[in-house]
Amino acid sequence: MPKFNYIAMDGRGKEQKGTIEAESEQAGAAKLKQKGLFPTSITEAKGRAAKGPGSGAPKFSLGRLSAMGFAQPALSSKQLTIFTRQLAVLLDAGLPLVRALRTLERQSRKNFAMLKVMQELANAVEGGSTFSEGLAGQSRSFNKLYVNMVRAGEASGAMETVLNRLAEFMEKAERIAGKVKSAMVYPVIVLTVAMTITSGLMIFIVPKFSKIFDEMLPGEPLPGLTMFVIGISNFMKDQAIVMFGGLFALFVAFKMFKKTKAGAFAIDLFLIKVPPINSLVVKSSVARFCRTLGTLMQSGVAVLQALQIVRDTAGNEMVVRAIQSVHDAVKEGEGMSRPLEQAGIFPGMVVSMIEVGEETGALPEMLNRIADVYEEEIDRAVEAMTSLLEPIMIVFLAVVVGGIVIALFLPLIKLIDKLGSG
Repeated sequence: MPKFNYIAMDGRGKEQKGTIEAESEQAGAAKLKQKGLFPTSITEAKGRAAKGPGSGAPKFSLGRLSAMGFAQPALSSKQLTIFTRQLAVLLDAGLPLVRALRTLERQSRKNFAMLKVMQELANAVEGGSTFSEGLAGQSRSFNKLYVNMVRAGEASGAMETVLNRLAEFMEKAERIAGKVKSAMVYPVIVLTVAMTITSGLMIFIVPKFSKIFDEMLPGEPLPGLTMFVIGISNFMKDQAIVMFGGLFALFVAFKMFKKTKAGAFAIDLFLIKVPPINSLVVKSSVARFCRTLGTLMQSGVAVLQALQIVRDTAGNEMVVRAIQSVHDAVKEGEGMSRPLEQAGIFPGMVVSMIEVGEETGALPEMLNRIADVYEEEIDRAVEAMTSLLEPIMIVFLAVVVGGIVIALFLPLIKLIDKLGSG
């Protein structure tokens, strides 16, 4: 009998790994459910000798490649949001799940990724898998948050409600991300223009002025600012390859450092502790934590499992450690407020509101209320940051370009005085 490696969650939200014998992946998933486990990944164990007719050559279909992690299409966050909203609308209208998926498949003829994902999901459900199992097989498009919320919707019989919550959750996340990106467009453009103008002046214009100064003011000392600008110009002109190579090496080193656990922690610590950006980062982290946990708990996901999902989707190593401490405390029968306060990341008001939510038994509603407040604060913080960055970037551009111009004109004044006296 074939063997399959599995990753599953138990009733307390703890991840379990192992091997199970079954006739197929669907049969293996059914066996795991009988044991009280919720499978998130089932893959055929390597090294098993194929038996039976036609087993001499492996069969590589797109579905099998997708299950192995190869050629698996991926939906963008925008596509995933649209899919979730459309599927919720179709299910609300009374369409069966398979028919709704086939309807979305027909609408996706011009989008290869969406088309293949819809096909794979519809085929999985028609083949006897649950919708959440089909989503788990498309791991590049659907994360643990999505899969577990759908699984909770299947268990409670409220799939339409869960999908609507998911769509609202993703739409809010998209809106906040879009505002942050829009706020960064202006500074990036100004900085790019400033660097381009500065590089052009330093590489092409300053050397010509330097040559004029050498010919017209031989042996005379130039002003300190002029010497400084000419020195930088000579370095940029003569060592351009070294300079750009060094910048590229620094960029690669930073990316490699960021991938390490210690590096990710150091960068996230910097972002959370150093003003002025720390305020926006903390507000974003609090809003994300509260919205994700509140949405999961409202959808019926067990609190320990919900905390694990929130931890895996936090995106900030400092917040990950804080959530892990909360998870461990809740596992021991304690509340969330004490470990959150000890983490030193979450504001006192947030900790107090979570404590009140635990005491009143309305924690999911309280978490979503906190998320609403902090998402509004993020909007205001982004607008304030944008209005502050605009004059800063203009002044920066004026200082850089103006400094170069002044440095070039100081010797010209001396040259004019010399010609006038002569």
